[in-house]
Amino acid sequence: MRPRSTALVALLVVAGLAGCEGRTRTGASVGASEERHSGPKVVVLDLEDGVPEQPPSSLLGLSTRAAAFTDLVREIERSGRDHDTAGVLVRLGTARIGLARATEIGAMLEELGGRVPVWCHGDDLANGTAYLAARGCKRIWLSPAGTVDTIGLASQNLYFHKLLAEQLGLDVDFLQVGKYKGAEEPFTRDGPSPEARESLQSTLAGMRASWLGGILRARPALAPETPEDGPYAAPRAQSLGLVDQVGYFDDARSELERETAAGRAEVRFGAGAGSGRDDLTEILRVVVGESLEVAPVAVVRADGAISLEGADGLLGGSGGIVERRLARTLLRLEKDDDVKAVVLRIDSPGGSALASDLLWHGLMRLRAKKPLVVSVGGMAASGGYYMASTGTVVLADEASILGSIGVVGGKVSADHALERIGVHAETVPARADDPQAASRAAYESLLLPWDDATRARVRETMRGVYDLFLARVAEGRKVPVEQVAASAEGRLFCGRDALGRGLVDEIGGLATAIARARALANLPPDARFAVAGEGGGWLDVLAEDGPTRSAEGAAGTVERLSLPRFVHELQPFVASLLPLLDHERALCALPFALTVR
Repeated sequence: MRPRSTALVALLVVAGLAGCEGRTRTGASVGASEERHSGPKVVVLDLEDGVPEQPPSSLLGLSTRAAAFTDLVREIERSGRDHDTAGVLVRLGTARIGLARATEIGAMLEELGGRVPVWCHGDDLANGTAYLAARGCKRIWLSPAGTVDTIGLASQNLYFHKLLAEQLGLDVDFLQVGKYKGAEEPFTRDGPSPEARESLQSTLAGMRASWLGGILRARPALAPETPEDGPYAAPRAQSLGLVDQVGYFDDARSELERETAAGRAEVRFGAGAGSGRDDLTEILRVVVGESLEVAPVAVVRADGAISLEGADGLLGGSGGIVERRLARTLLRLEKDDDVKAVVLRIDSPGGSALASDLLWHGLMRLRAKKPLVVSVGGMAASGGYYMASTGTVVLADEASILGSIGVVGGKVSADHALERIGVHAETVPARADDPQAASRAAYESLLLPWDDATRARVRETMRGVYDLFLARVAEGRKVPVEQVAASAEGRLFCGRDALGRGLVDEIGGLATAIARARALANLPPDARFAVAGEGGGWLDVLAEDGPTRSAEGAAGTVERLSLPRFVHELQPFVASLLPLLDHERALCALPFALTVR
């Protein structure tokens, strides 16, 4: 089902093009063109620019240099079905790919390698890309000046107590429900509490076991200590068995073409992909979106912090998971009889508790009508897991981060800081006979700290949200509340441990989730899938029901181009706390930036 206005515009464009006589291209005959585009080939998957969950915005919706993870899944499936594919070469460059996504890509390439040879080339390899290459590629190449930075896993967290309290003189008043939540700690401590350290340490240990075990299983000749003892220069990495050959990308491509007797190479993902796209197809794609025919499986991307109205656009990049926008998409999919199954691809640290619960309701309505398969990317933490619990089936990678079932809330007030520079804030309540009236009436104000009574009332409301969170997860997972409570209180888990606790049903990535959705809907194994709302061109801004991108989101896209990488890593976590500035006092959010290196 498509909006009538969009279909009308598409019809007008086709009619206009039909009146124009096609012009024969010069420089090659039809026979020569067919010869260049037929016969055995090496498929190139260029991951140099990374593999984001969401593609970057484009004014007209034309192809951009970077593509999204769903596009990579589609191209790997396509390469496996294409009889002309003689081999696959994955170009990693210097990309830094998160461990969970690297696990997914490695698994897909491993399966593809059962049909055709799959090679990898990297200019530099890090923990994630080294795992991806070891698991998914029969032969690994490394540039002569490159290094293999397999150095083990660690997390780095930031604590702001001295800056906020001692340097700026601000009053920090944060509350949490769940002893492992750690909500107050980045703002009230200079390091983690024993409980928070225990939760984080166990999560990292589980991720390490999966990462290290995967590399050693793929390359059994490696010494057990090698993958954590880098960095290694290229010759050393080759002698240890981390890579097979040292050479440049074109060397690897030429060698693979020679070994497979391929007469050409075709880039199917990343820079240079789609350069042979038909002009009419490209114009139609811009007008009506990526999919020109109905796909029975819809993939819904839910990436970033969760908010009600997209107030996190500037810090959340694409605007994050905006309840109003995503709810409209879910409602359309629920009513669209042509869509037989839905895959929710989620990667979120959480955010607004209210938005999370509203989206939970919409997802449960959708699940009642058709199969809903949830695929967890890097994380489904706090509000992200709130949403993920709705799945008919929930899948995650071993290295995904899940849980953090808990509630955080609070505020930073500047009353004492302003007094230090000679500014006094006076609160005058309408009710003069109650000494707590001022604190209660101004409890959202940044100019007045909470008194004990107000703090107790806020904690009570947060406890109500926490109990609702437990009940929602129990209903979605079809388990007793007591079982959910045993894995709650803010504890984090890697995907493997989450499976053992019943928080997820299977270990697998997006490709596996799409296959499960096809099976649950009794569709053939090669049934098409499309990203719901895909398009992103200028017509989407004008269409009432089309996917929209806020001005804040567009600004965030521009901002991403110039900010250092560590700022990008902090964006979704900062954005998940921004609803506190918009009169929300209870969040389901991971309260710190968990960056695993």
